[in-house]
Formats: sequence, C-alpha cells, structure tokens
Amino acid sequence: MSRHGTSTREDLSFPRPGSPEAEPLTEALPPRGARVRGLGAFAGSGALIAVGYLDPGNWATDLAAGSRYGYALLWMVLASSLIGMLLQSLSVRLGIATGQNLAEACREAYPRWRIPLWFTAEIAIAATDLAELLGSAIALNLLFGIPLWAGVLITTLDVLTLLGLLSARPRKLEWMVLGLVLTVGAAFAFELVLSRPVAGEVLAGYLPTGAILRDSGMMTLAVGILGATVMPHNLFLHSQLVNTRDFPRDESGRREAVRSGTWNTLYSLGAAMFINSAILILAGSAFHRFGHTEVVELSDAHALLSSLLGPLAATVFALALLLAGQSAAITGTLAGDVVMMGFLRLRVRRWVRRLITRGVALCPALAVILMAGDQGAGQLLIVSQVVLSLQLGFTVVPLVLLTSDRGRLGALALSPAWRALAWLATAMVLGVNLYLLGSLVV
Repeated sequence: MSRHGTSTREDLSFPRPGSPEAEPLTEALPPRGARVRGLGAFAGSGALIAVGYLDPGNWATDLAAGSRYGYALLWMVLASSLIGMLLQSLSVRLGIATGQNLAEACREAYPRWRIPLWFTAEIAIAATDLAELLGSAIALNLLFGIPLWAGVLITTLDVLTLLGLLSARPRKLEWMVLGLVLTVGAAFAFELVLSRPVAGEVLAGYLPTGAILRDSGMMTLAVGILGATVMPHNLFLHSQLVNTRDFPRDESGRREAVRSGTWNTLYSLGAAMFINSAILILAGSAFHRFGHTEVVELSDAHALLSSLLGPLAATVFALALLLAGQSAAITGTLAGDVVMMGFLRLRVRRWVRRLITRGVALCPALAVILMAGDQGAGQLLIVSQVVLSLQLGFTVVPLVLLTSDRGRLGALALSPAWRALAWLATAMVLGVNLYLLGSLVV
C-alpha cells in the first residue's frame, strides 16, 4: 500500500470500486446544478452512519435528560450533532483523498501508537454493542414480556441473523438500513404529534445556559449525549464506506466525491438529529411537564407513554427501540472489521468477530441485570455512553491531525479555517470529558 495510493478491499467484505456492488459515482456526480440527484450514490452509506446516532444509548440519555431537565439540554443535542457532522465529513475526506480508512491511516502514520489506538477503538465498539444488547433486550421485554436476562441471551444469537444480512450485496443492506432509519423517524414524528410539545419552550431549549456548570448531574447527561451522538466507531466505518464507490481518482474527481459525500453526511445526520431531538422533546413534554423527572429506565418510559398517550404510543416506542438496536448492531459489526483489519492487519471470520464483541458486552450486561434488575440496565446504558465520550478523543485527535496533513491529503487537506474549526470541536470534546473526570474525582 502506498502512502497516498489506493488500498485493496479484498481483505474486507466491502465491494471494490468498479465491481457490480459498487455504486458508480461517475454516474451519480452530475453537473453542479443537478447535484441533488448525485446524493443517491452516498445515501446508503449515510444511512449506515446515521443509524449509529440512533442506538439505544441515545434513547437512554435523551430520555433521562428530557425527563429531568425538560428541554434544557436540547442545545447539547444540536451541538453534538454539529460536531458529529464535522467529524464525519473529515472521515469522508480522509477516505476519499487517501484511499485508506482511518484505522489504516493511523497504522501508517503512527505505528508506535497503533496498539493503544486499536485497544481504545475496541473499547468503544464494545461499549456500543453493550448499549445495543441492552436496548434490544429491553425492547423484547416490552413487546413480548420476555425477562431481561433471557432477552440478553436471545439477542446474543443475533449473530446468525446479522451474518445472513451482511452476506447480502452491501448496497441492498444499505438501503434496508435506510428504510429502518426512516421508520424510526416516522415513529417519533407520530409520538411528537401525540405529546403536543409547546413550540416556544422547545426553541428556548436550543439556547445554552450556564446551568450546566452548576449542576453535575446535567453535566454528566450532557457528556452522555455527546458520547451517544458522536460515535467513535462511525468515524472508522465512514472512511471505509466511501471507498466502496467508484469515482474518478484524479484531483477533480476526488474533490467532487468529497463534496457529494459531505452533503450526504449533513442530510443523513440532520435526520438523526431530528430523531434524537424528538426523543428528548417527547420526554420533556410527556414526562417532565407532568412531574415525572426521574425516568432513567426505558421500561419506565414505555409504561408512562402507555398511561399518558395510550398503548399505541407505547407499542410504537418499543418497536422502534428494537429496530434501532438491531440496525446499530449491523454497523458495529462492520466497524469491528475495519478496526481490526486496519490496525492489526488481522483477518478474523465475521461470525468469530461478532461473537467476541457480543461476548464482551454480555458479561457486564448479565451481571448487572441479575444483581440490580431493570434499574441497573438503564444506568448501565448511560454509563456506556459516558465511556464512549471519554474514548472519543483517542479517535478524533488522530483524525484531525491526518486531515490537516497536506503531505498526505494534498490539495484536499483542511484549509486553515476548517482546521481551526476542527480543533475547536476537538477542544470541546476533550474539555467536557476533562470536566467530567474532574467532577468524578472530586
């Protein structure tokens, strides 16, 4: 593999550019006046990334934030989503400009740090899978009355289902996930209609206040929202997915591909931001407004929705939770492949990889459920998102360094203005994490 050249994709189960499974970007990148038609080339990959922003960990933190503080943390959902859009666009830029995914680029640029970086990436993937495991188990409990411990064991077997889905043509998988994202979005649009939030109060929630500096509980939830929204494994996966498209490998072709991929990222994550906002708004209007300020458990949210908005709202909530958990599990498995191959050049059969990741998540999930029951499961969901936030710096800092390197990206390297914005976002991520660590120590 050359430093600036393309890398082969035979090692990973992604289509190579030019193969029947690859979407030909040369057809999808029309003249600028018709660019909207060209976004379809990246729509599937955008959906795979967006679903990572909708996993059960997001649900837990958004519901807890909305029930406890009303709409006061909506600004954090907005800020986290904007940071996510920026960082995902950097991932797109890196993948298209170098032909490498983020893990490969880190291995090449920082060989001495590849093991620590790989280890922290695996921690993030395990924390993500823990949230998906718990969320799916809770959804099965809400829909069918299956005990949580049994639901955890059942969802552990999703490896068989995922293997079948991942063996399909990647583009079909992407469009299937896009359908699931749209279904979850429609479900929460329906929930918002039923909950009737006050528009003025919602808009005020998007304006930050100093209350977060005086309330450690609010700060913890804010960091959880950041960790739930900006997913480290998505940054690795996105840099890989953009290279499954076929596009002209000259400078103008890469530049146009970066532009189209970035616009698709904005649209996809904008939809995810709407859904995350809707979850928090639902909690604020249906729970906080009526004095239910300690809704940490997804099961509590389900019960309250049933009593306040009716059984249909509760059923839609549980079904959307199950779809979100299973969809996010797909992207977690794909990201695990990218991380292991990119950092270690270690090829492991996908079912083995999936079982290892799920096994790591299974142990704490079962232990907490057996010892603390439903309440422990909800708390563990939020803890998993805080872990993701604390890990984020180990992924974001190398990403910004790599995309700022003109020797690596050439003309597609970040301009001084975008570099400053990227470092500002990184400083925000590191700052809230350091503040949280300090509050926990003190």
